[in-house]
Parts: sequence; C-alpha cells; structure tokens
Amino acid sequence: MTERIVIVGGGTGGTVLANDLADRLGAVIDAGDVEVTLVNDDPDHVYKPVWLYVPFGQREPEDGRRRLRELVDDRIEVRIDRVTEIDTDAERLRYRDAAVPVDYDYLVLATGSTLAPETVPGLEAGGYDYYSESGAKALREELLSFTEGDLVLSVVGTPHMCPAAPLEFVFMADDWFRERGLRDEVDITYTYPIQRVHGNPHIAEWARPLMDERDISVETFFNAESVDPDGTITSMEGVDLDYDLLVSIPPHRGIDLIEKAGLGDDGWVDVDKHTLEAEAAENVYALGDTADTGVPNAGSVAHYQAGVVGQRIASEIRGRPATATYDGKTLCFIETGMDAASFVEFDYESPPSPAPPSEKLHWSKLAYNESYWLTARGLL
Repeated sequence: MTERIVIVGGGTGGTVLANDLADRLGAVIDAGDVEVTLVNDDPDHVYKPVWLYVPFGQREPEDGRRRLRELVDDRIEVRIDRVTEIDTDAERLRYRDAAVPVDYDYLVLATGSTLAPETVPGLEAGGYDYYSESGAKALREELLSFTEGDLVLSVVGTPHMCPAAPLEFVFMADDWFRERGLRDEVDITYTYPIQRVHGNPHIAEWARPLMDERDISVETFFNAESVDPDGTITSMEGVDLDYDLLVSIPPHRGIDLIEKAGLGDDGWVDVDKHTLEAEAAENVYALGDTADTGVPNAGSVAHYQAGVVGQRIASEIRGRPATATYDGKTLCFIETGMDAASFVEFDYESPPSPAPPSEKLHWSKLAYNESYWLTARGLL
C-alpha cells in the first residue's frame, strides 16, 4: 500500500522538505511505495528577504522569484492548487480544484504568514511596507521622492516574518539618506510594541546603542491602534506620532484553514517545539512560521526544521523510532547599513551574541541571498 505524504506550502520550509524527502526516500518513491506531493497556490517560489532591498533600489522583486517546479526534485509531485479543508480525524483534505477529497498518511503544514494590515484602522491607506512585493515597489517610489520630513518605522504586529528586518530598515535608511546628503532633513523614528527595540533582549541590548549613535529616535511600548492617513499614528497607550512617511510591519496571521481544522489559533499550529508534531492531531507536522514554537519566523528556522521533519517521517515510514529533534537553531545576518552587517546564531539554550558589524558580514549576507536557490534545492 502506497504511503502518501502531503506538504502544504511551497516556501522555504516546504520546498526544502520536499527535496529532503526525495533524497531520503528516493528508492521507495521510485518503487511506488511512497508518494510525496507539494501543494502551493502559486507556481512561483518567493524568497521574501529580497524585498528589504527593493525600496533602496538594490534588487528587483523578480530577483526573489523562481518557478517552484524548477526547484523541486522530479520525484515530487508539485500541485498548484489550494487546500480548502483538512479533516485530521479521517486524514483527508480537499483541494479547491478537485472534486473528490485526497487521503494522506503524513501531513506537513508549511503555510507561512500572511499580512493583516486591515486589522488596524487606517494602516492600509496611510502606511507603506516592504513585507510584500507590491509594498516594496510602492515604497521604492515614495523613498525616491522623499527629501525631508519625519519617517516613522512602526512595528505594528508581532510575531512577524524576519524579526531583524525592522532594525535593518532603519539602519539602511539612515545610511541611504546620509549618502544622498539628506539625513539632516529626515528624522527617523522607530517604534516597537514592548519596552525594548526587539523581542529578543540580547539583540535589543546590542541594537539600542547603535540607534542612539545614529540619531534614530525610539518609541517603545507603542502599540499602534489607528492611523490617520493625513499623517498621525496613534498608540493604545495614547501617544500620537506625526509622520510624513510611515513604514509599517503590519500584523501577521496564519491562514484560516489551520484554525478551522482545530490545529491552533490565528493560523499557527500548536506543536511540540522539539519534534514539530501537531498537538491536536496524529501524523501532522508543522514547520517554519506555521509552527508555534516561540522561535523567530525566519528562513533559517524553516530550513533546519525541514531537516528534522524529513528525518522523522523517513524513520516512521521505515518502521524505526523517530529520534530527530529541533533544538531551536536560528541563524541571522542583520544589515547595519548599506555596507555593513552583523550576524547572530542561537538556539533554545544559547542566547544570541551579535557579532561586531563589518563589511565582510554584509557581503556574506549578499552572497547567501544569491546562493539561496541552492538551499531551496536541498544542496546547501
């Protein structure tokens, strides 16, 4: 009897996992004993970190797109469709474009994050973002014509994709305006919803002095409640900030499918943080942003988690105990300007200790961005 593995989501986690399983289970896939299907509702795989560079004219959105089919091993069935229903009791799911449901033996949810700016009144009309392709392009046009005034970067929702990206943006903007001789005309303010500049206290302790040195104003414990598109953002704490250009990190959520299936709230799957197994269902895993583990919503996390899930599923299919576990490992480069970056590495037990910013680390980050496609293919 053929065992069916279905992976929902063709981002970093889903794509790396598909290739990992093709490598681990190649012989039994070829023999017809195992089928692996990767389902994604877009024919393209998108590398979202590219969007940070688009507003500054350093990348184009298409630099972060490749056809998903070209990245995935031929042993894997790639289905461009949307899953509309998950029945974990029957181990069955429905596709938008199929008349009959499909059974699975193992289900992996790698559905990622979606933006929900509409949950903050006025945010869509009054703010820009670089967490979407369209947002990054619109912000690029606005930045090119922005020569004076108040630029506010507001982290509106947490958790969010790429936790370091808000810091990166203000550091890069500071450099960018200095290079153009406009920094004296542009005031930069950074807001964060808790009483420090980053969710991780060690990164916050490292970043705050850099912000002070570079005259980046900080407003912590600022939870955005509403935006007046005419130029004011108001917090739940009663603070009003005037802006001429508002760049936001919008609220994030998962997809409704997760909550409807009873797997977790707000589209995040409740999992064991070490095994990545769903708490509410058998033979269901989640990884990347979808898995509620408490670690950052970062591509490196999805990459490492995919290896763990791949090992566990392969062990189970072979009738062996699944022993692989995820230790919280996270790697992250942090741009500190247009030509310098830091680097952090940490896990559940070891806190981050950011490296001194350097040009070498900046070029290392750019080199990884170029070689990312090898990661997606499972080669790096």
